[in-house]
Amino acid sequence: MDMDGVLVHEEHMVPGANEFLADLHEHGLPFMVFTNNSVYTRRDLRARLQRSGLDVPESSIWTSALATAQFLDQQRPGGSAYVVGESGLTTALHDIGYVLTDREPDYVVLGETRTYSFEAITKAIRLVEGGARFIATNPDEKGPSREGTLPATGAVAALIERVTGSEPYYIGKPNPLMMRSALRELKAHSENTLMIGDRMDTDVRSGLESGLQTILVLSGISDRDTAERFPYRPTKVIDSVADLAGRVANPFD
Repeated sequence: MDMDGVLVHEEHMVPGANEFLADLHEHGLPFMVFTNNSVYTRRDLRARLQRSGLDVPESSIWTSALATAQFLDQQRPGGSAYVVGESGLTTALHDIGYVLTDREPDYVVLGETRTYSFEAITKAIRLVEGGARFIATNPDEKGPSREGTLPATGAVAALIERVTGSEPYYIGKPNPLMMRSALRELKAHSENTLMIGDRMDTDVRSGLESGLQTILVLSGISDRDTAERFPYRPTKVIDSVADLAGRVANPFD
């Protein structure tokens, strides 16, 4: 399931999300909480969810930073990267044994950061021009803040792509790669797994392209009118995860 818009909304728990998670625990159903945000580590996100009143173990959290690290570890074990991002991304890359450097790195890896530095972006551009492979944790162009919209990874990646002519490879949703990496972590199969999300263009699409059934909740980004405009549909549309409490064993009944 996605995190923002599904379990929490602007640092507050979506009403009924705690009962929904308790029902999952009671039935022994494993789950993974997803986020395209690469800023935070699993520990950070667990603490954030706890402040909202939700108890989610670190092992049940999966981020685009972790999916990116897993991908790079499979592609080029023990490699090097120049990173534009925060601790969620740098920690994930350190954990797979990557060297973080600005001298002839194998990859330029772009993620979210609270303050994008023009100097860091310029360095990334020059390294990509010099032959570094270009990876971005997710394609999200913008994100919310208390003051209004913030540019996110996809917007900065577009800037670098425009200058260098090199298109990044995006790891996060809607790339099914992130979904499949989480399925491996869960030791689950797509036939027995469903995706719960609040966005048609990322959550529902990534679930659909990974062979999962999907549930769209209306507690976040998408509404019923938005959902109707897409050429694909979720398996089911509900108001929020509160509607699933007490029925997690058979959510489509």
